[in-house]
Formats: sequence, structure tokens, C-alpha cells
Amino acid sequence: MNNDYFPKETARHEGTWLTWPHRYTYGRAYRNEIEPIWIAMTAALSHGEKVHIIAYNVKEQKRITQLLTRAKVDLRQVDFTIAKSDDVWSRDTGPIFVRQANGQLTIADFGFNGWGGKTAYHRDNDIPKAIAKATGIPRVSVPDFVLEGGSVELDGHGTALLCKSSVLNDNRNPGMSKAEAEAEMTKYLGATNFIWLDGVKGEDITDAHIDGMARLLDTRTILTVSKHDFLQLYEGINPKDYDRLHHATNAKGDPYRVVDLPMTAKNVRGLDYQGSYLNYYVGNEVVLVPTYHDKNDRVALQILSQLYPQRKIVGIDVTALYQYGGMLHCVTQQQPEALNRE
Repeated sequence: MNNDYFPKETARHEGTWLTWPHRYTYGRAYRNEIEPIWIAMTAALSHGEKVHIIAYNVKEQKRITQLLTRAKVDLRQVDFTIAKSDDVWSRDTGPIFVRQANGQLTIADFGFNGWGGKTAYHRDNDIPKAIAKATGIPRVSVPDFVLEGGSVELDGHGTALLCKSSVLNDNRNPGMSKAEAEAEMTKYLGATNFIWLDGVKGEDITDAHIDGMARLLDTRTILTVSKHDFLQLYEGINPKDYDRLHHATNAKGDPYRVVDLPMTAKNVRGLDYQGSYLNYYVGNEVVLVPTYHDKNDRVALQILSQLYPQRKIVGIDVTALYQYGGMLHCVTQQQPEALNRE
């Protein structure tokens, strides 16, 4: 076992990685529909950290630069890495940065197989390698363990919160035991305390990623939704998963305080299900929160402003993105600052 660990999301960032939407997989209409979300994220994040954009090619880089210029984004806070991608979900396909004992960063490059072979994925699987080459940050390849970033919540102090349905699914890691998966996460992410939910297989493309069900605010607080809303998240969800959240303990054995966020009051426009506010992203100076033109947007923003009093709460309309299966946490990936303790 080594001393590498995954820093908490609230730790100081060097920057945030975004894989920019393009037309090469799903066409121009798809790109144009969701692209304003990326412009809004870049504008908000760039005030407090670098924004590292993965552009499909040089032509795309020029196009994105023009968009950001028109939006009056400070381009001194933005840089580009050219790398072909299949999709936009940086939390799952981008680099996962871990910190070594000396404070330096490495990229833990786990396997990615399109959420169990559901989508094209070979270009996305190569993104961490491309970023390691571009940045000079060392990369540790772990191809035999398929792990998407959105499938595991880490508090930076030893606790991992995750679902069996996505991590131990045979479409990712056939035959892998819970103990074997834990050993991989201890070795590469520094996790020693595991809160396992059953989750639900097959109800969405992710097989129930944890960042749509519960979040670790800190070492003493879990965010989720009310019991009624929790049981509506997926057909066939195990009520015991809700109880497990309320009886979980952290790496020191201390119980958690559990805070509920609402769901949207109504189904999201054009869809037959409600929207979640759990899938937010914490930047250095802002918290990006999904909004839906719903009366509960204000409620969620107010709760999060109390939970993150030192950061500006920025609501971003994700209605166009939500229909494709994700929100703001799904499309962002933080790069922590290196601490340079050598």
C-alpha cells in the first residue's frame, strides 16, 4: 500500500477540466443544445481557477475560443488540450488526480468501457493518457479495474461512498469481489473506509452512480434527498440503501449528519421524472448548482449557500443536459494544487 490519496473536492484546485461538446459523435444540434452550459461553467469557474478545456481538434479550439471571447471570459484563465473524445462526461472519462505523500500529483488512469459497453468509448478511454502527456503529470495505468469518477464519492480522509450496481457490475468488473475492489481503491485512491449501497442495475446508463444519490459534503456530513424522494430515484431501489446512509460512519467511526436536498417540484420539462440538485460541483470560489426553471431551484440554492458560506452559489440551467443523463458534477473534474513538499 502506498500513501497516494484523492483530495476532497473542496480542497484548493489548480483548475477544472472540461471536455467540450462537439459535433463528431452526436451532431451539431446536440452540441449547440448543450454548449451554453459549458460557456456558463467556464465563465463562473475562471474567476477562481484555471479552466482546462479538452478540444476535439485545433478547429474546435478556435471555435471555442471565439465563443468564450464573445462571452467576455478571461482567456488568460483558459487553456486547451487537443484530444479526440466520444462524449462530454469528464467526471467519468477525464483524469483522476491523486496526491502523493510528497504533495506531487499523479493521474490514476482506471479503465473506462462506456459504462459497461453501452456507448463508444475508445477515444474517451485515452483521454487521461493524452492529458498526462500534455501536462507532464505522471500517470499510473490501472486498466484492469474499471472505475468511473462519478461512481465513487471520496472525502479525502479515507472514506469512499459508492454503489455495487456500478462498481461491481459484471459489465465493468466481471467476477470482482467487494474486497478486491476495495483493495484497488485503497492502493490508488487512499480509501480505507467504504460505505456500500446496492444501487440499481440497468435503470440508467450509469447503473446508479453515487453522485446522483448522495454526496459527502465533508467528513461528518452526507447530502441526500428525503426518504420519499430517495425511493423514487430508481425503480427497484432498495430501501435499505437509505438506511445505510443514515447509519454510516466515517473513517474515524463517527456518525454522519444527513442533510436533505429537494428534488424539483415538477418533472423536468420534456421528461417524465424530476431533477436532482445533488449533482453540483464545488470550485475554488463558486459552487455550480443545476437548476431547472422549477420553484425548488431557490430552495436548493439557499440550502447550498448555507452549506458553502465561503463560496458564491451559481445556478446553471441544465435542462438541456439532464435529458442525456447527467448534470454539472458529471461534466467536471478537478485538478488539485500540488503541495510541493519535496
